[in-house]
Amino acid sequence: MLKKLTMILVFIFLLPLVCLGKERIDLEDWLRQAEFLLNRTDSYTSVFHKQERVKGWLKTKETVYLKFKKPFKVYMKWIEDPGKGREILYVDGWNDNRILLRDPGFLGIVIMNLHPHGHIAMKGSRHPITEVGLEYLVKMFGDNIRKGIWSQELEYRIGKEGTVYGRRIQSLELIFPKDPGSGYYCYRSIIGLDVEKRVPIRVQVFDWDDTLIEDYGYESLKLNAGLTDGDFDRRNPKYKF
Repeated sequence: MLKKLTMILVFIFLLPLVCLGKERIDLEDWLRQAEFLLNRTDSYTSVFHKQERVKGWLKTKETVYLKFKKPFKVYMKWIEDPGKGREILYVDGWNDNRILLRDPGFLGIVIMNLHPHGHIAMKGSRHPITEVGLEYLVKMFGDNIRKGIWSQELEYRIGKEGTVYGRRIQSLELIFPKDPGSGYYCYRSIIGLDVEKRVPIRVQVFDWDDTLIEDYGYESLKLNAGLTDGDFDRRNPKYKF
């Protein structure tokens, strides 16, 4: 009787560890699959949704048509207000590593060359253009997740499947130590992983006060989109630089 009771207690106490281990394997497997897929992806296009809290203010959501090609070429066009009609072109090593901006503002059309980390380029943004894209997003969260698992500081919940942008997603909530000095990017985040494509297509980030600071989405994501250098040439007849 005592032996049977002992076995039951051991099972009760070990069961959470077994489940946690299974979740960890699933989480790390998602990361490996996303990294593998992006490593094999030459280019992609997407309707990029962006909303950020800057200097305490949650800005209006921006909707941008995004083209990305390796090694690092970015074209962005704002397709809805605010900023409708704005275009940005950035190619690593081209134009003295400056952003080419065309902005049809209320004072008329302005074309400028901007330093990626300069005041004008960073105005109203939390990240420079050099941090745009799925690879940066996956690497940043991957580093934080692996650190959290290794240090046993990460709590996470694998949620139910749902639908985002017409895609079937697996919801994942990550919770890191509520300490800005802990070295993690944020306190909490909610990630929507595309079940088929194996990459995040919706990410919400919360600061140390558990306030939403970043909300990003990749709608109509097309991987290996067959983009060429012409898609990142200011002389492209579809652009208005």
